[in-house]
Amino acid sequence: MQLHDVRTADLGHKKKTRVGRGPGSGIGKTCGRGLKGATARSGWTMKASYEGGQMPMFRRLPKRGFRNGPFRHLFAVVNVGDLAGFAAGSTVGPDELRAAGVLQGGGHLPVKVLGEGPLAVALNLKADAFSKSALEKIQKAGGKAEWLGGAPKKAAPDFKKLEAEKKAKAADKGKGKEEKKPEGGKPAKQAEGGKPPKAEGGKPAKGDAPKERKPPRLPKAQAPKPPQAQAPKEPLAEVHRQEKAVGPQEPQVGAPEQVVAEAPKGPEAEAPKPAPEAEQKPPQQ
Repeated sequence: MQLHDVRTADLGHKKKTRVGRGPGSGIGKTCGRGLKGATARSGWTMKASYEGGQMPMFRRLPKRGFRNGPFRHLFAVVNVGDLAGFAAGSTVGPDELRAAGVLQGGGHLPVKVLGEGPLAVALNLKADAFSKSALEKIQKAGGKAEWLGGAPKKAAPDFKKLEAEKKAKAADKGKGKEEKKPEGGKPAKQAEGGKPPKAEGGKPAKGDAPKERKPPRLPKAQAPKPPQAQAPKEPLAEVHRQEKAVGPQEPQVGAPEQVVAEAPKGPEAEAPKPAPEAEQKPPQQ
């Protein structure tokens, strides 16, 4: 064996390939990068999920479920049912739990006590977190719970939920009042020895049943008088001529007296009135 036959010595000193040194080298001109494209550019590296431009596999597969990822909080958990081996009134912390071998999870994780199983021993537990059911069982057994990192802050009140509850209570009260009221409104209350309830018209009702009101009287319809036909008046000049020719007539017994209208005085009397149309005769040819 010669020294040049030993291949392990050459692995740490790989000779660098010189590209672009003419077509005879096999990697001249384009330097082994081919023609145009992403592979011919400097700084490009192909990702493991790259499939030549087609839809990659992680996008073709459907997604199901949910993962909190880096925002999740991991705990090493222990149930209250596993704490029956400790003496009553003793103080139990993460170190005691790890020594007893009841913790589920890594030793570097914070400890959380869960409420599965019964707890009949009063213990003073120290942990990073407690579930609601675990706190109830520890306090019911007469023990105490102590948070190592401090008690958690109370959550901010949900104002929208509180407003919705107030509105629901107000609606329930309104429904109760409507059910108590009769159909006609408020019930008529009559105290002993007091005034009787008022009727619809405002006056108190006498007796058990209110009196029926009489309907109002309607005014009588007055029939219109028929128009009287008036006879055409004769001109005053002819009336005076007839009186002179005939003379004064004696009034007959039993006959109604005829009243002669007096002639009006003034400019209306001077102008002769035209004869009525009935007396005017057409001229004879």
